[in-house]
Amino acid sequence: MTVVLHPQLAKDCLPITNLGVCRVYLQNNSHFPWLVLVPLREGLSEIFDLNTEDYEQVMSEVRAVAKHFACFTGADKMNVAALGNVVPQLHIHIIARFKNDPVWPSPIWNAPLPPAPYSHDKAELLIKQLRAIF
Repeated sequence: MTVVLHPQLAKDCLPITNLGVCRVYLQNNSHFPWLVLVPLREGLSEIFDLNTEDYEQVMSEVRAVAKHFACFTGADKMNVAALGNVVPQLHIHIIARFKNDPVWPSPIWNAPLPPAPYSHDKAELLIKQLRAIF
């Protein structure tokens, strides 16, 4: 199934892999280890827009990705959110937070520092490592 990614997500994210229902992306901001899961279904803006079967699968995927990502990063705390205030397409953020990150303990939204894209080599390596755990 071809799902058109919202232009803002396409601009900000790098594809990693497909799961059962979701595609996993790396948010291209090296300040925070940050994944975005996008259900491969058209026309969704809210979690409750998923049918029951897809909802259960998406929640299972979110749980598994967050758990593996927490182990991979050694995070102090995992933030999981489906906000959609700027990007209406349903997407779920999974963010590894650390007590020494640039904005701890505040939320990362509107952090007072511009995004820092990964270098090409670092992004390639990270995506390869993440594909191996998902």
